[in-house]
Amino acid sequence: MCGIVGYVGYRDALGVVVDALRRMEYRGYDSAGVAILDGQGALAVERKAGRLANLEAELAEAGAVSFAGTTGMGHTRWATHGAPTDRNAHPHRDVTGKVAVVHNGIIENFAPLRRELEDAGVELRSDTDTEVAVHLVAHAYADGPTAGDFPASALAVLRRLEGAFTLVFTHADHPDVIVAARRNTPLVVGVGKGEMFIASDVTAFIEHTREAVELGQDQAVVITSDSYRVTDFAGVEDGVRTRPFTIDWDLAAAEKGGHDYFMLKEIEEQPTAVADTLIGHFTTDESGGRIVLDEQRLADQELREFDKVFVVACGSSYHAGLLAKYAIEHWTRLPVEVELASEFRYRDPVLDRSTLVVAISQSGETADTLEAVRHAKEQKARVLAICNTNGAQIPRESDAVLYTRTGPEIGVASTKAFLAQVAANYLVGLALAQARGTKYPDEVAREFNELEAMPKLVEQVLETAPQVRAIARELAHVPTVLFLGRHVGYPVALEGALKLKELAYMHAEGFAAGELKHGPIALIEDGLPVIVVMPSPKGRAVLHSKLLSNIREIQARGARTIVIAEEGDDTVRPFADDLIEIPSAPTLFQPLLSTVPLQIFAAEVAQARGYDVDKPRNLAKSVTVE
Repeated sequence: MCGIVGYVGYRDALGVVVDALRRMEYRGYDSAGVAILDGQGALAVERKAGRLANLEAELAEAGAVSFAGTTGMGHTRWATHGAPTDRNAHPHRDVTGKVAVVHNGIIENFAPLRRELEDAGVELRSDTDTEVAVHLVAHAYADGPTAGDFPASALAVLRRLEGAFTLVFTHADHPDVIVAARRNTPLVVGVGKGEMFIASDVTAFIEHTREAVELGQDQAVVITSDSYRVTDFAGVEDGVRTRPFTIDWDLAAAEKGGHDYFMLKEIEEQPTAVADTLIGHFTTDESGGRIVLDEQRLADQELREFDKVFVVACGSSYHAGLLAKYAIEHWTRLPVEVELASEFRYRDPVLDRSTLVVAISQSGETADTLEAVRHAKEQKARVLAICNTNGAQIPRESDAVLYTRTGPEIGVASTKAFLAQVAANYLVGLALAQARGTKYPDEVAREFNELEAMPKLVEQVLETAPQVRAIARELAHVPTVLFLGRHVGYPVALEGALKLKELAYMHAEGFAAGELKHGPIALIEDGLPVIVVMPSPKGRAVLHSKLLSNIREIQARGARTIVIAEEGDDTVRPFADDLIEIPSAPTLFQPLLSTVPLQIFAAEVAQARGYDVDKPRNLAKSVTVE
């Protein structure tokens, strides 16, 4: 969600902060702002609704001298409390103009705190929950046991707050200090030479340093230009654990590389993303070989004792979870339930020590999924996380982790992270199969080898892009597109529809093709585009013939059929108005191929309609509130 950056050092803080905000635009936002300390007791703030360009225009008009200083912070806001207006944009200041704050998340007890401030005569100037925090810090600094102690004043306020939040505070009288803290939402320290950074995402400071420190739950940090000190909210350092790490990708990985949009670059990076996810997860031993996870705190004996699997996720990760169900059940014969993380803990699922919960989250900070993980742990279930962010909160709280290693995914709508999650789910299924003995080592090795061949096939699918883009431009004006699939093609249809909704703001629905006759066929009319994901005629011959019948049904009613089918499947050609051919692959692995044209299709429709492919309206990359 919100992008946050803070800087203390020797550089021009405004330049550092604005550049960082630009690199974090992918997170999704509706306003932006900066606060710069001049070192002489003054705090300059500018904030503006809309895109970062609006803020930059205001800063240019104000002039660089007005925002000179080597300490500052910035923020891109995704509105929760209060409309996306100038007055609700961050940073917020106290009444003296000395203290400023930026915030990600929600302060759940802001209403009583706001009443407390209003009763004390404070006039709040925004509709946000954030503003209460800056006034409370100013009061604590002015009076009481923490008077005159900026870090202690901030900590005193943090102990009063409830909810999920990252907060960063500056004080004009302490121009070489920033105080920040996190509860549930991400925060990382960047450690440079003669400079320190604080951010919600390492992309904010990757240009300047690759050395970082991940803060844990309910931890605060005080940074100066040459030091950082981490404590709990009580200010105690003893026993506080942090996780230093080195970022293993560079700035080039977060740049467009000549593409018009990050998402187009990331679609093309999918062969590498899948290959990198698989690297190091199969090792040879005396039995022939075995699947290994990244952080496995579960013994094989525990994996053997599970009698049920839940997969919890949101959005595209949920669709990846649906595909996990097919693989895990097929390979292990364990029953698998796939749950939307936002619904999981509210329906009181039956969990115990024999339950494995697989939590899928690109960011590792998704609020709904994190709460599902915590509920599972409370019920004594074991949790295996699939995540793209090393050291994020969900993997930290899990019993085992499998990282997808796709590098930064800047486009808000997931592409390469989705395919990597699908591949990771298959690794989990094979790990369970080998532990439970439902597959012999040579069978596990064979499946892994076939999976390892998929990146080259994804490369071949990318060659269909010109054809797919031409179809997309023809259909950019239509109001509705339907997607059909069976078996593993059904989650692919759901994902294709989601991409079109996210990027092109079109009505799109994915259906299990067998459900057509139970209602959705009423939607079919002359000229309606229907995209069909065909199974292989070799792997699932029965399903193939059934879906062929479904295509005949919709074509007879005037639909325009766009069919994704295996190369050489001539039986479908007479019933496809447009045929997109993909390489032959094992049934379970076909989604790694059939999803790609749907991503290209959605991106091209969005471009043709004049929309920003990387930053769809109202959406955020990392959703850190429930």
